[in-house]
Amino acid sequence: MNDVPPTTHGTAPGGLEPHRGTLILVLGILSLVLCGFFTGIPAWIMGKGDLAKIKDGMMDPEGEGTTKAGMICGMICCIITAVSLAIVLFIVILGGGLAALNG
Repeated sequence: MNDVPPTTHGTAPGGLEPHRGTLILVLGILSLVLCGFFTGIPAWIMGKGDLAKIKDGMMDPEGEGTTKAGMICGMICCIITAVSLAIVLFIVILGGGLAALNG
């Protein structure tokens, strides 16, 4: 009989949970290029959770760099989008106020 336990495809070396660094990086880049909040927020949330798991030793630490990069891209996109929306909202409110004064 073989004493070696069967390998499972859902674990990284050492029995750790496999990292999702590539997925998070793709989501972060997509948020910057095309999708905005729709992929930026998931990249930020997933990255934060995965980095906590890596820190606690439950996830494969090999993906730490790509996870951080993807999370930072998601954060940058969310911040830029929020600031842009605030500026547009300010301009709309200012324009409405000026129109009321001149009308």
